Amino acid sequence: MRRTTNCSPRGPAERNELSAGATLVLLPGLDGTDVFLRPLVAALPSTIRPVVVTYPASGAEQYRDVLDIVRRATAGLSTFYVLGVSFSGPLAVMLALEQPKRVKGVILVATFVQAPRPWLRLLRFACNAPMLWIWRVTRRIPMWASRSGDDPLRLAKAETFRRVSARSLAGRARAVLNVDVRAELRRCSQPVFCISFTDDRVVPRSSVDAILREAPTAACTSLAGSHFSGWMNSGALAAVVKKFISKVEST
Repeated sequence: MRRTTNCSPRGPAERNELSAGATLVLLPGLDGTDVFLRPLVAALPSTIRPVVVTYPASGAEQYRDVLDIVRRATAGLSTFYVLGVSFSGPLAVMLALEQPKRVKGVILVATFVQAPRPWLRLLRFACNAPMLWIWRVTRRIPMWASRSGDDPLRLAKAETFRRVSARSLAGRARAVLNVDVRAELRRCSQPVFCISFTDDRVVPRSSVDAILREAPTAACTSLAGSHFSGWMNSGALAAVVKKFISKVEST
């Protein structure tokens, strides 16, 4: 597996090493861990240096708080691309607007610029720790029953279950219901690349349309698969990410 660059403070030597190639900062989904980013990191070419930012297992639930974590994690990087998956798409947009000279491009994967399903705001009361715990267990029963104990997806899900509290997930889910970075995206000057999945039942096609309305010059591609296809089909995702970065680097 490719080594991911630690997002702790860097010394001059490490900063020089990172500046030698295109640096890609990867921001995780709702769980806030590196678990579902590992296959993508491993599939990236050696010309792209990955920096995975993770969020605390508890706390850092509101976007403004998570953005502060991302700021600190990227403070030692001179220039970089930022990739936001699902929950972190709005964070990638916020960071790009704040850092127009440092962020060279924005990659939005299976994500949104406002609540992907607005009607879910009516169920805001259900975004609490007990309800999220029940939901997580219920979702895992079919996986436990249908997949072997060494199945990679089952192991990945189990790891996030252990590492991330239901309380944190509930807090971030509430944040998603309130987020709206459409105005921020309109003001971003960097190239934007939107990647969606054909069978994504979490983030609908309307979220892609919303991104393209605010960033009409954005490049866009759709890959086969579901919301977690970036993890299960990391080779295809890495290929389009590489193509986008190469195009920007050559201009």
